[in-house]
Amino acid sequence: MDMLHDPFMQRALLAAVLVGVTAPAIGIYLVQRRQALMGDGIGHVAMTGVGLGFLLSASPVWTAAAVSVAGAVVMELIRWYGKTRGDIALAMLFYGGMAGGVLLVNLAPGGSSANLTSYLFGSLSTVSRGDVVSMCVLAALVVLVTVGLRRQLFAVSQDEEFARVTGLPVRLLNLLIAVTAALTVTVAMRIVGLLLVSALMVIPVAATQQLSRSFAATFAGAVAIGVATTLGGTSLSYYREVPPGATIVLMAIGVFVVLSLLATPLARRTARSRAVAHGAGDPAECVLPEAGRGAVVAARASSATGADPGTPGTMTSQQT
Repeated sequence: MDMLHDPFMQRALLAAVLVGVTAPAIGIYLVQRRQALMGDGIGHVAMTGVGLGFLLSASPVWTAAAVSVAGAVVMELIRWYGKTRGDIALAMLFYGGMAGGVLLVNLAPGGSSANLTSYLFGSLSTVSRGDVVSMCVLAALVVLVTVGLRRQLFAVSQDEEFARVTGLPVRLLNLLIAVTAALTVTVAMRIVGLLLVSALMVIPVAATQQLSRSFAATFAGAVAIGVATTLGGTSLSYYREVPPGATIVLMAIGVFVVLSLLATPLARRTARSRAVAHGAGDPAECVLPEAGRGAVVAARASSATGADPGTPGTMTSQQT
């Protein structure tokens, strides 16, 4: 394969694998918590970090990681204490982050809004060796948290009150989920883009849930779909010169549609099998033994000839 001989594609494919693993790994908790759009909000905030990196001539990956983590912490604080005004505060945070990124990029020496394009929608050719090293470190942290603390994170995502009763540090775990989501956004922004990373957190999980309900199977299936779509989209963007982020997201949506179509007949077949299994132990009709059949026949014959139907050993229609 020609693309494997190009150094920039080697870096891009490695980055794609990292994104395919980390995005669904944290996305399964966000979907469970009904915070599917959290990644989108963090992506808006991370734009300020990218602009800060251009302004300070530093690595945009690390500045975006720092700003997005700070933004995720603020989002959790707003969720805890925001009450009725929380949605307004979150909106200002999201749009302020986007506006701050555009402003800082334009203030940077030689910077313009065009410099943000590769971070907003992803770009293969701009993934440097330093970016890959940074992404590997951040991805390792994400996998360590999402796999090592999977039981505690799942408990908090499933039912916060029950987790609190069992003695788990609910607020700390919620904060850890938010920070991990922020790091995942930073990992994915070079391949998928800040505006599309939320889709890769949610769609593989939603696609796997069409066929599976257990946590372990959903986790494994979502990661498999994430890696397959990121590698497929990255390869297709190399040969067809299409945007990698958009291609990856559309492929993930395609997988979701296919699994949804497969899930409907499978669900019907499973329901039919369960109905048959439950009905197997309940006879559809009452079958009389041979002696009983003879008694019924004798009763009908005696009734027709005017004989007394009350003879022992016979059965009348009223008794039946």
